Amino acid sequence: MAGAFIERLVRALTARGHGVHVVAPADAGKGGKEVRQRVLVTRVRYAPAQWETLAYRGTMVAAAQSPVGFLLAASLVYRQARVVARLCREEQLELVHAHWWIPGGVSAWLARRPYVVTLHGTDVALLERSLPARLLARRVLRGAAAVTAVSSFLAERVARAAGLDERSIVVQPMPADTRAFTRTSRGGGGIVTVGRLSPQKRIVLLLEAVALLRARGAGRPLTVVGDGPERPALERRAAELGIADQTRFLGAVPPARIPDALGDADVFAFPALGEGLGLAAAEALMLGIPVVATSDGGGVTDIVPPNGAGRLVQPDARDLAEAIAELARDPARRRLAVEAGAALRRRFEPAAVAERFEAVYRQAVSQQRRPSHA
Repeated sequence: MAGAFIERLVRALTARGHGVHVVAPADAGKGGKEVRQRVLVTRVRYAPAQWETLAYRGTMVAAAQSPVGFLLAASLVYRQARVVARLCREEQLELVHAHWWIPGGVSAWLARRPYVVTLHGTDVALLERSLPARLLARRVLRGAAAVTAVSSFLAERVARAAGLDERSIVVQPMPADTRAFTRTSRGGGGIVTVGRLSPQKRIVLLLEAVALLRARGAGRPLTVVGDGPERPALERRAAELGIADQTRFLGAVPPARIPDALGDADVFAFPALGEGLGLAAAEALMLGIPVVATSDGGGVTDIVPPNGAGRLVQPDARDLAEAIAELARDPARRRLAVEAGAALRRRFEPAAVAERFEAVYRQAVSQQRRPSHA
């Protein structure tokens, strides 16, 4: 499956009595039908095994920009459409839920079956920077029985780019593994951040903020969880700022170990730009850790309160440092973070998310059944 959050939604839907058949791209020749967690999964072959590398690596958009990659993506879209149409016919499936408008949404559109599209972020960025993608996305999204987005930030962006009424887009995050985030952080563990080490995450801002705190005599250890192309440059920058001795680059951590990696942090810092959602910030709050994020952080502004359990600041190292110091020294902030985390746990709980999507599905199906009048 294309993401743990999709698997959580599927399992929650099946637990509520729904029949679900997942269609996903093959990977390096691994295609065909299988059963995962009592759910049927069909992996669609779209190329020779050595070329089936578009999915599951986070590189599909970049890969599709080459001539060969474009042909592979087109093959995937077409073959998925054929499989979706066949399964809907054979299994009498009422609705297709496509995640990302491309490739899944285009496949559902070509299959000519009622469909819902959920937007996650990378797909919205693509339609914003490419006119051909924008023209195709408009057809796909306007043909959907319903469009959902994981944050209000994405809903606003896609409405503007695709010419949709923002009010018609349902904002609904995907479910999280809420059971893993039930303990409460005790504090004392310094500052922590989680994310892929790419320019978008702006970890350099955090390093500069930590250096400012140290210069003021309010230094705290920093733990950076994640890996990526920026890691060597960030490690050099930490050394240049004189904070290498208090900065730990933990590297990539499996999802199951994220609660332990966050540990008993004093503050979770999330300086990323234009995030689709910012689930890591929600997970920190669920552990009762106050969160500081940037006001241009995108979907994370749906998660982090502007004051109280969190702070939204300008993307500036001084503002970031001041907010970290304020959140870390005030015990009341941790109590507010626990309360905010409890509310987020209810919002992201898989059964609750599945129930909300049920309402979207019911409306979509009833809309398709409604007779049209000339």
